[in-house]
Amino acid sequence: MKETPNSNDAVWYFYDLLRVRVLDHERNQLGRVADLVADLQEHDPPITGLIIAGLDKSLQHLPWSWVEELLPGTLRLRLGAKEALNPIISLPGEILLRKGLLDKQIVDTGGAKVVRVNDLQLRQRNGSLLLSKVDVGVRGLLRRLRLLRAVGAIIRWLFDYTLPEKLIAWRLVQSVVSSDILKLKFSQARLARLHPADLADIIEDLDRPERDRMFRALDIDLAAEVLEEADPKVQVQLIQHLPAEEASDVLEQMSPSEATDLLQELEEPHAQTLLKEMVPDAAEDVRSLLVHDEETAGGMMTTSFFSQPPNVTVTQALEALRREASDLDLMYYTYVEDQYGHLLGVLNLRELLTSAPDAPLEAIMEKRVVSAGLEDGKSDIADIFAKYGLRAIPVLDAEGRIHGVIRFKALLDAVAPYLRR
Repeated sequence: MKETPNSNDAVWYFYDLLRVRVLDHERNQLGRVADLVADLQEHDPPITGLIIAGLDKSLQHLPWSWVEELLPGTLRLRLGAKEALNPIISLPGEILLRKGLLDKQIVDTGGAKVVRVNDLQLRQRNGSLLLSKVDVGVRGLLRRLRLLRAVGAIIRWLFDYTLPEKLIAWRLVQSVVSSDILKLKFSQARLARLHPADLADIIEDLDRPERDRMFRALDIDLAAEVLEEADPKVQVQLIQHLPAEEASDVLEQMSPSEATDLLQELEEPHAQTLLKEMVPDAAEDVRSLLVHDEETAGGMMTTSFFSQPPNVTVTQALEALRREASDLDLMYYTYVEDQYGHLLGVLNLRELLTSAPDAPLEAIMEKRVVSAGLEDGKSDIADIFAKYGLRAIPVLDAEGRIHGVIRFKALLDAVAPYLRR
């Protein structure tokens, strides 16, 4: 707090005001400050009231207009304020700062992380007390523990270092979905520009209620991408709390292999309900994968790959690739198969782009195709990736028909839990 607390722009912190003595005009103690009320409808939210814990521990509301003087450790009221005390009421747009803001979470898109509100900065201006900034730093945490002065002095003495302020202007903060979660106002655009993996990390760091609310605020396409990047336990929790119709929409936008992995983690009745809600083509892709053990190549593959007949020209293949690109999990390889699904060859995107436009695929494809069997295990698949340096491996049955493709990412997802041990 500044030494001139009643001057214009004097700065206060919520936890410096909490528990200060409330005195009437004759300096008799009525109680202590238990909370402050702010009107969030204003651009610079003013403090409109205070909650007083009386000497008998009862809580009462008093409009801020009855405050005559604010001093360190003391708040003095005008004559007649005692008669203006009334039960706590909630007006539209108003919020109790301690109950509604403290310890809530803010999505910091700059650092792609979640931070917690440790304290609130208040500023006096033209006779009013305004909500100015949100404190998300260590200083705010120490202030509320009444340790800032002591710990700050020790750190300065030992390390010649002053703990920095970490404040976010209130104008950059807004309520999102409910008052239980906050985010920066400029985050709306920045959230959309974050990588889905960063968004997944943010959602994982949120408490469960806020996690659900933020996930539901995403559009379907982004929600699907974020869900693919999330921890499996978080995936299950998020999808379980969505209505079946919304959950099926998200699953339809996911990679078939990712959607399959998620459905395998759900209870059978719930998984079947979601499959019935999905469009037939997407549901069929997932059902074809569910029959395979998730520890085998069949369980790790995706059915969303690009394939063409052998007599198609390069130009025709590129046109088909453009049409189908948005629905593909893998675009780098073009797999050439006959009318019965037998894999005849493969070519990569560079070869497709640099070959003669009228060349048929069978003339330029690589016929010696490295592949995995449906029942091959993770170690066999890892050996193939390591030996040949491929980005994806086709999965064939005993007759040489292609059933899907294993992306390198799928292998990493499969072995990552073991690498963390």
